[in-house]
Amino acid sequence: MLPSKLHALFCLCTCLALVYPFDWQDLNPVAHIKSEAWVSKMQALMAAVSIGQTKIPRGNGSYSVGCTDLMFNYTNKGTFLRLYYPSQDDGHSDTLWIPNKEYFLGLSKFLGTHWLVGKIMNLLFGSITIPAAWNAPLRTGEKYPLIIFSHGLGAFRTIYSAIGIDLASHGFIVAAIEHRDGSASSTYYFKDQSAVETGSKSWLYLRTLKRGEEEFPLRNEQVRQRANECSQALSLILDIAHGRPVTNVLDLEFDVEQLKDSIDRDKIAVIGHSFGGATVIQTLSEDQRFRCGIALDAWMLPMGDEVYSRIPQPLFFINSERFQYPSNIIGMKKCFLPDRERKMITIKGAVHQNFVDFTFVTSKMIGYLFTLKGHVDSNVAISLSNKASLAFLQKHLGLQKDFNQWDSLVEGEDDNLIPGTNIDTTNHEATLQNSTGIERPNLD
Repeated sequence: MLPSKLHALFCLCTCLALVYPFDWQDLNPVAHIKSEAWVSKMQALMAAVSIGQTKIPRGNGSYSVGCTDLMFNYTNKGTFLRLYYPSQDDGHSDTLWIPNKEYFLGLSKFLGTHWLVGKIMNLLFGSITIPAAWNAPLRTGEKYPLIIFSHGLGAFRTIYSAIGIDLASHGFIVAAIEHRDGSASSTYYFKDQSAVETGSKSWLYLRTLKRGEEEFPLRNEQVRQRANECSQALSLILDIAHGRPVTNVLDLEFDVEQLKDSIDRDKIAVIGHSFGGATVIQTLSEDQRFRCGIALDAWMLPMGDEVYSRIPQPLFFINSERFQYPSNIIGMKKCFLPDRERKMITIKGAVHQNFVDFTFVTSKMIGYLFTLKGHVDSNVAISLSNKASLAFLQKHLGLQKDFNQWDSLVEGEDDNLIPGTNIDTTNHEATLQNSTGIERPNLD
C-alpha cells in the first residue's frame, strides 16, 4: 500500500500547482523528470492503491448498472457518448472512470496550470473505477425511458457518473454526450478509417477566449451546437432502437443491437449541468421530442433572449447555494411564463462541483480548498438532486414507478433545501453590477 505521506505529497504538489503560479523550472529535479519508466512505476503504484476501491456512489435503485462508450461517425462531426443502462448482473469488471491521460492534460490546461499537473492528476485518479459493469449486456425485456445528458464547460462525458449510474439503477438509459464544440476540456475523434483501425486518436482541447474576444457570441454559438449534438444523439439512439444498422466506431464488446426495442420514444428527457444546463434550455426550445428538462446549476450567459418563450415543456432548475448569483437567476426567471410548468429548488451548503464526480474522489482538505465539496455532505447533495429529478421525471414522463415518494423535494421541502432561490433579484441594476466578473463558472 502507498505510504500516506507519499500520497499526501502528491496531493500537496497538486494543490501548490493550482494555487501558486510559480515557474515550474525552479522545481528541480521534479520539473525535469521525463522518464517513462518513472511514470510507469508511479502509475503502477497508484493502481495498487485503487484496487478494489471506488469512491463514486453506487446507484440506489433496484437495477444493476452497465456502462459502455459509443461513437457514431469517427469524425469530429459525429456523436460520442458514454452510456449507462440497466444491465444483466453477470460479473463484468467495473468501468474505468477517466480512460485516457489526455483528459487530465485537458483539465490541467483548463485550470491554466503546467502539464505536470495533468500527469500528477493522472497518477492520482487514473486508476479509479466506477460501480458500473463495463460492457455488460443490457437487461432486455422492457422499454426504458431515455435521458440525454450534457456536461459543463471544461468537463467531458465520464465525470457525471454518480448521476448516470443512479438514474440507470432506477430503470433509465442515460446517454452522457461528449461535446465537440470546444467546451470539453478534452475529446477525440479519428481522421480517417485507417486511424480508426490503428486506434490513432486526434485530440481536441478546450477552445479558450482570444484576447479581446467577447464571451457571449462564442458561448451562444457553442450552446446551439451543443443542442444540435443532443438532438443528433437522440436520433441515432432511436435509429438503433428501431433496428436500423448503426456501427459503433469503437468496436467494443457491447453489441448496440441490444438497444433494439429497448427505448420508450414517448419518455425522453434532457438533463445537463452548468453549460449543460443552458444546453437543456436550448435543446428544449428546438426539439419537441424531449418531453421535459432538468438544469443542474445552469449557467445562463450563453442563452439568447429569444429562447425563453420557446420552451413549452416542463423545466426544473436544481441549484447549489454557493454558485448562483443575481443575473444568472434573472435569466432562469425569464423561463417562468404563464401556463408553463417550472420548478426551482436550491441545495443548502452545496457548491457547483457537488454535481460532478470530483466531489467524491477528493479528500476533505482538497475538496474544500478547491470548492469541490460544500458544507453539505456530497452524498446528501447528490441524493437530494437525484431523488428530486426522479420525482420530476415520473410526473412529466408518465412513469409507473414509486418516485412520487420524493414529490416534496421538488417543492423544496427538506431541511437541506430552499424552495426557489436564496438569491435576491429585486434590484436589477445592482444585480447586474454585482454579477460582473463572475459570469464564468470556475470549473464545470
